[in-house]
Amino acid sequence: MLNYKHLDWRLNLTVLFLIAAGLASLASTNPSLFYRQLLWLALGLVLALFVISFDWRPFVNYRFWIFGFYFIVIALLVAALIFAPTIRGTKSWLRIGSFQFEPSELMKLALIVFYSRFFSRRHAAIAQIPNSIVSFIYFAGPAALIILQPDFGSAAVLFSIWLGYLLVSGIPWRHLLVVLLLLSILGTLAWDSFLKPYQKERILGFLFPTRDPLGINYSVIQAKIAIGSAGLFGKGFKQGTQTQLGFLTEQQTDFIFAAFIEEWGVLAGLLLVAAFIFLIFEIIKIGLDAQNNFSRFVCLGAAILFVVQFILNIGSNLGLTPVIGATFPFFSYGGSSILTNFILLGIIQSIYIHRSP
Repeated sequence: MLNYKHLDWRLNLTVLFLIAAGLASLASTNPSLFYRQLLWLALGLVLALFVISFDWRPFVNYRFWIFGFYFIVIALLVAALIFAPTIRGTKSWLRIGSFQFEPSELMKLALIVFYSRFFSRRHAAIAQIPNSIVSFIYFAGPAALIILQPDFGSAAVLFSIWLGYLLVSGIPWRHLLVVLLLLSILGTLAWDSFLKPYQKERILGFLFPTRDPLGINYSVIQAKIAIGSAGLFGKGFKQGTQTQLGFLTEQQTDFIFAAFIEEWGVLAGLLLVAAFIFLIFEIIKIGLDAQNNFSRFVCLGAAILFVVQFILNIGSNLGLTPVIGATFPFFSYGGSSILTNFILLGIIQSIYIHRSP
C-alpha cells in the first residue's frame, strides 16, 4: 500500500502551486473552464496515484508493452486524421461522447517511455550512425502524422525530445551538425511545399514584430501590453483590462502567463517562473538518484518536455518565440496535457520512492 510520507513533497507542493496559479487565472478570466479544469485535475490525480503504485525499475525489460503503447498511440494519431472533427483548422481532437482528447499529447509520453528504453540500452553506442537514424525514424513517423493535422507545435516538441536524448547520450558534434543541416533543408522544403499561408504568416510575424499589428501579431502585442502594464503587484483579481475586456486572446492556454501577470503582478510571475525552475531541478535530482538508466532517462525526458513547453509558452507571450500552441505545464488549461503531465509525475514519484537508499 502506498505510503504518502515516502513521496517527494517538495515536488508535489511545487506542482500544487503551479496548479493553484492556473486556477486563479481561470477563475478570473473564464469560470466555466475553471470548473472543467478541476475535473481534469481530479482525473489526473487518480491516474497519478495509480501510476505511483507500480515499480517502474524493471519496466525496461517489458519490450512488448513499450512498443505496444507506442504503436497504439500512433494508431490514435491515424484515427484522428480520419475521424476527428476539424476544430480551429486542425484535426487534433478525438471525441468519445462528450469526452475529447489530443493523441499528440499522449504521443509525447509514449515517445519519452520509448526513448528511455531505447537510449538506456544503446547510449554507449549512440555515436554509431545507424542508431541515430533509427531513433530519428521513431520520432519522424508520429511527427509526420501530427504535421498532417496540422499541428507543427506538437511536432516541434517531439523533435526537441528526440534532440535532447541525442545530446545527453553523447552524439558526436559532427553527426549533430549533419542532422541540423538536413533539418534545415527539410525546413526549406516544408516552407515551399507544406506550410499553409497562416503558418508562414506566424513565422514572419515572429521575425518581424511590427508586421500586421491588427492581424498575426495582434495577440502577442496585447500580451506585451498586459505584462507591461501590470506593475509589481498587478491590477487585482478580475481587474485586468486586456483580459477582462477581451483584448487578450487565448487567455486560458497560449497567453495565460500574460493574463496571470496582468492581474497578479510581475512579482507573482517571477515567483511562478522560480517555482517551475525548482520543479525541473527536483526532477533532475530524482533522475540522478535513480537506480537504473531507464529511470534516469524517464526523468530526463520529462524535464525536456516541461522545459521546451515552458520556453515556447513564455516565449510566445514575450514575443521571443513563435506562437505554436504550447502549454505551460500544470498551469495552462487543457485536459490532454494535464493527464499526460500527471502520468509523468506519477512515474517520477514512483522512481523517487524506489530510489537508492
